[in-house]
Amino acid sequence: MNETLYDVLVLGGGPAGYTASIYTSRAQLKTANICGPLGMGQLTTTSEVENFPGFPEGVQGPTLVQNMRAQAEKFGTVFADDHVASISGSASEGFTVTTQQGKPYKGRCVIVATGASAKWLGLESEQRLRGRGVSACATCDGFFFRGKVVAVVGGGDSAMEESTFLTKFATKVYLLIRKSKDEVKAGKFMMDKAFSNEKIEVLFNTEVEEVLGDSTVSGLKIVNNLTGEKSTLDVQGLFVAIGHAPNTKFLEGFIDMVKLGYVDVKEGTLTSKEGVFAAGDVADWKYRQAITAAGFGCMAALDAERYLSHIS
Repeated sequence: MNETLYDVLVLGGGPAGYTASIYTSRAQLKTANICGPLGMGQLTTTSEVENFPGFPEGVQGPTLVQNMRAQAEKFGTVFADDHVASISGSASEGFTVTTQQGKPYKGRCVIVATGASAKWLGLESEQRLRGRGVSACATCDGFFFRGKVVAVVGGGDSAMEESTFLTKFATKVYLLIRKSKDEVKAGKFMMDKAFSNEKIEVLFNTEVEEVLGDSTVSGLKIVNNLTGEKSTLDVQGLFVAIGHAPNTKFLEGFIDMVKLGYVDVKEGTLTSKEGVFAAGDVADWKYRQAITAAGFGCMAALDAERYLSHIS
């Protein structure tokens, strides 16, 4: 049983969690980061990142994450490569975080930075080609598809926004919607903007059966779910825009959450429970970028540092 009392328990191994760990450790706060198994997180499945400041030639997603972790380790952060199973406690008695392996970690405050996971179609071929033509973030990866034909799956505002964004780079964008036009859930403004774009071709009642390609995406096998007619689309990229799910299941009943399970934050990174802070995609359903998550992690660390200085 681990009886060490940490000043800060950081939950999450992405840009938010690692940045928070860098800041708290550098401030001489005893920090433990429960970051999940190595290789997890959205950045670790991204091939090249070109929009993170400081890397004019771009940087591999896994490399960026590993460097962040190494920097936190340099300042003394202790890492646990395990998932969080539960959290309990309060500001007065301290907090206990238990991992899925049953190890408890005790802390005076907690920074929740467990991120959000993109929802996928559930195809083997889709997972095999993630980061090699299959993406869940047009803002992150759209640039790599300049002059190419791509497809977007989804019928909500995010799908409309991503399709429109991709027309800046792609020569053509197929928007694949599994429902009929009357059933599309996107707002009228976003829908009209996408549907009126001459580079976007909308296919209703359409589902993806398979992503084609060995090392990169070379096409899609699609099916009309009304007629059963099957066909192949010649595309070089697939963007899945069917939503994200914050990794907050373990927080239910512990702190307040808002729509879709995102953590409710006020005044920056404060949650409904004193001594618990939140950072990154776990509380951000709007921007969802590595750089915004990192900034969010910095904010949470500074808030945690001020909190601890006031209760000491």
